[in-house]
Amino acid sequence: DKTNMFPLIQRCCFHTSFRLQKLMGPRLLLCAKSKTTWSSLSVRLQRDVCPLSRPPILKPASVYATQLRAFHTSLPVSKKKKPPESEIESQKSKASLKDVPKPALYLSLGGLVPFVMAPLAMAVQGTYYPEVAFAQVTYGAVTASFLGGMRWGFALPENSPAKPDWLNLANGIVPPVLAWQALLFKDATLGAVMLVMALGIALHYDVALLPPYPRWFKRLRVWGTVVMVLSLLATAAQKLTSEEQRLEGRKNWQS
Repeated sequence: DKTNMFPLIQRCCFHTSFRLQKLMGPRLLLCAKSKTTWSSLSVRLQRDVCPLSRPPILKPASVYATQLRAFHTSLPVSKKKKPPESEIESQKSKASLKDVPKPALYLSLGGLVPFVMAPLAMAVQGTYYPEVAFAQVTYGAVTASFLGGMRWGFALPENSPAKPDWLNLANGIVPPVLAWQALLFKDATLGAVMLVMALGIALHYDVALLPPYPRWFKRLRVWGTVVMVLSLLATAAQKLTSEEQRLEGRKNWQS
């Protein structure tokens, strides 16, 4: 019985393994083929999709970092080499009276002495003198006429930036006409007010309206006009105070 059972077991095992090989072999081959096809498809998709997901225009982050560093480091160098226009304009605007030529500065300061001395002398004496006030108004009329004629002298040369047209020449006549009108007033206070108008108009012409003078001359004109106007107003104020004092004195004497 043992000798008969062994060949049966061997045949059954052999036949079953052979049948399993026949049945499972094609399935395994199909699975292997499917795995290889899926792997090949995944490789192809990676090759095809990766260029699409990363376009050729884009660059790595390291390249952008280097470019940004170069950009930020190049800006201070350019600033050091060439300052901006705002700094140049601010440096020009810082020009003061120290830049004025000495002859122009000293002559202008000497020309302001009669304006300042008239109200100062009356303030020291404590009384108002009509003759001193009239002398101040007369000197102010001469100064306004000089400032108006200076426009003609600036516009007549051939190489001048100002042309001898109606605007420049007519505006040069306005200050002398107002100065002449100031001399016609009997009251020195009215004459001083007219001179303040003439000096203000002349300053507006020289600084803002007409072709420009040098920067130092504009500053000199501004400061000179301020001193002249304040001295004329001081003379007019002294006359008003003196008249009030006379009225009070009369009232006290009558009472």
